[in-house]
Amino acid sequence: MKADPPHALLAAERSSPDSAWRWLHQHATEPFRRSGRFAWHFARGKLGRDPVFRALLERGLMSGRGQVVDIGCGQGLLASLLQACSDGSRREPPAWPSGWPAAPRAMAYTGIELMPRDVRRAETALGTLALAPRFVCADMREAALPACDLVVILDVLHYVDHAAQAALLRRVHQALGTRGRLLLRVGDMDARRGFAASQWVDRVVTLVRGHRVPPTWGRPLPAWKRLLTDTGFAVQALPMSEGTPFANVLLVADVKAPAGGPP
Repeated sequence: MKADPPHALLAAERSSPDSAWRWLHQHATEPFRRSGRFAWHFARGKLGRDPVFRALLERGLMSGRGQVVDIGCGQGLLASLLQACSDGSRREPPAWPSGWPAAPRAMAYTGIELMPRDVRRAETALGTLALAPRFVCADMREAALPACDLVVILDVLHYVDHAAQAALLRRVHQALGTRGRLLLRVGDMDARRGFAASQWVDRVVTLVRGHRVPPTWGRPLPAWKRLLTDTGFAVQALPMSEGTPFANVLLVADVKAPAGGPP
């Protein structure tokens, strides 16, 4: 039986999901060395342990979206992952697994972050990326939202009160095009233990990052879904706590087609 040539074995190995994810993890976290040890270790830990980032790629939730707004972007980890996806999908042999949907190809990225320290880390680490991400230091309740087809809000909307949550989601809906998508991760208050665990870890991480711990305004999952539906989204809820003790849910919210318009 004829053995496969080494380059074919390498291609097969690199296109498997686990090996592809290891490649993406390495290349998405490497730029943060420029921002110091804390930024690099935080990026490696967050990207390696939080299931949401790999799930976004495995499910193709960002595929086909070119204009990305990341609200509560922190030090810009999603921007770096998007760049790594673009690089990995073009490599030879390919780093992108054949079983995954198409790699996201962001053409523009705007990150909005309240904490100046995180914005500085993001700009230092990622300022030279081909994606040319733009980082804005601003309160998400007031920041201007550029026209886009994908908005990502992971684990930050509960930091503003219920009225402010609704107001921001209305502005997100207006910024998104007719086929726009919002990816919103929230905690489900009805899952009491998991929600309490996520709140505790959230506070610890906030303190470690050098920020004060603000009050939070959570909701049960049905209330989150109702809020999005009333705002004009069609909503799908995906559990997003695998491997963790938390009660996180990713809400995939697509802009509803206008009544009487195309589906």
